[in-house]
Parts: sequence; structure tokens; C-alpha cells
Amino acid sequence: MRFNQGYVLLAAMAFGGAVASAPAAAKLQSTSDVSPTQKVVELLSSIETGAPEPVAYINANKYIQHNLAVKDGLAGFGEIMSQLPEGSAKARVVRAFQDGDYVVAHTEYNFFGPKIGFDIFRFEEGKIVEHWDNLQEISETSASGRTQIDGPAEVVDLDKTDANKALVAAFVNDILMGGNPSKVTDYISTEKYHQHNPAVADGLDALGKALQEMAEAGMPMTYTKNHMVLGQGNFVLTVSEGQFLNKHVSFYDLFRVEDGKIVEHWDTIEPIPAQAQWKNDNGKF
Repeated sequence: MRFNQGYVLLAAMAFGGAVASAPAAAKLQSTSDVSPTQKVVELLSSIETGAPEPVAYINANKYIQHNLAVKDGLAGFGEIMSQLPEGSAKARVVRAFQDGDYVVAHTEYNFFGPKIGFDIFRFEEGKIVEHWDNLQEISETSASGRTQIDGPAEVVDLDKTDANKALVAAFVNDILMGGNPSKVTDYISTEKYHQHNPAVADGLDALGKALQEMAEAGMPMTYTKNHMVLGQGNFVLTVSEGQFLNKHVSFYDLFRVEDGKIVEHWDTIEPIPAQAQWKNDNGKF
């Protein structure tokens, strides 16, 4: 039972601070040279491999959880891991980037079923202290012929980080939240717009058509509040809430920016459960 044995260390850390073995202790003491992004990749990958060491990247005394199906703290993390059927967990991080104290990961999971997920981790003094995520089931069909996770993954244009974040923040305000919809071509390229939402084809025209059809069907997609804009280089993630298919949802949208225009989009949309169903009191955002 490789997976469950790997999380013996987690339980030890959560309930007393012990380290499972001398070799593990030696590995944990050498983590200061590991970048936050690499720590996140190793932690998420350990969901599949069962490696115990990456759990040490989490602050055992402070781990604020925003996944509303998981209890707060390391104990909650360990509990949900122990509920996974043996050998079922898969986690393949496709792209990851850092914005200050935050690391964003875009991952293909089998986590109680095949899913695409965005995870956000906040660091303090080299340790993970807070986690947000948004998960959506994998679709077997796609209007664009693209998957929900394929496409470029390399972080480039680091010198354009601030400009690209400002562009996407303005796009959210003007277009997604309806501030000035006529400005859409100021933000999205009219020549190349690769779409990874499985229900929408490539191109700006296809996006407009999809939004119009939803509105005409009485099920508009409405963004009511933006909570985060995180980016590095050519990638910018926005975290928002609103209504979709007449449900209260969380929107995570990842944009790739090229030469001052949005040229690619990935997303996950997850319903927010009623507060009575929450396993922690931290809220989705």
C-alpha cells in the first residue's frame, strides 16, 4: 500500500511533529534550495507517487484550506488522501508558475474521477500555509479539438509580467464583468485565439456565439466579482465568482498573452456548495 504508507509522515507531522525515519529527516532538512514552484510540483506529484517527503513543504501548524470539501489543516489534507482508493490517484502537473508568495499549478488529475484542476498555494517563510483550488471533470469531447490542458507550458516574457497582468485584469473588468464589452478586440487577438473550454470552438467569433446562445437560452454566464489576478510572464490566472447554468460558481481562467493580446484560454468552473455543506469555515475565496 505505497500510497497510504507515504502519508504516515503527514500524520506524524500533524499530530506531534515526528519524522518517520532518519533518511526522510535528512531529505526534509535540505529543502531550502528548492524553489516554491518545484515544491508545489513535488507535492502534487506525491499524490500519485506516495512520496512522503514533499508533505514537509506544508506548515504543520498553519494550513488554511479553501477546498470546501476538505477539513482545515494538515489533518484534513491527510484525511482526504486516506479516502482515495489504493492506486487510483493520478496527478500530472502540466504548467506551473510563481507570483510573489503564490504558486499556481495546472494539473491533470484522477482524484475521485478524472479531473482538470487549478491549485494555488501561498507560502510564508518557505512553507505552504494556504491552498485554493478549482476542479472540473474531464470532457471527452471538445468543440475546438483541443483538450482542457494541452498547449504551451513554458513561462516566457518575464519582463512583461506586470503588463500582461494589467491587460487581463482590465479584460475581466471590461468584458467578463460587463464594464465595456465593446472593447473585446482590445484584449483578445482577432487572428489567433486558442480555446480549451470544451464547449467553445477556437476564435473570437466562436466565443461570442457561445455566450450569445447561453444568454438566449436563459442561462447566461455572469461574472460578479474578481478575487485574484496572478501571473508570471505570458501566463495570467484570474479567480472569480458568479453564475453559470443558474448555479453559484467559481471561475478559474488561465490566459496566455502574446504581443499584448490574449491568444489562449483554459478554464475550470466549479459549483460552490451551500455553506451547510462546507467542511471548513474559510470560504472558497
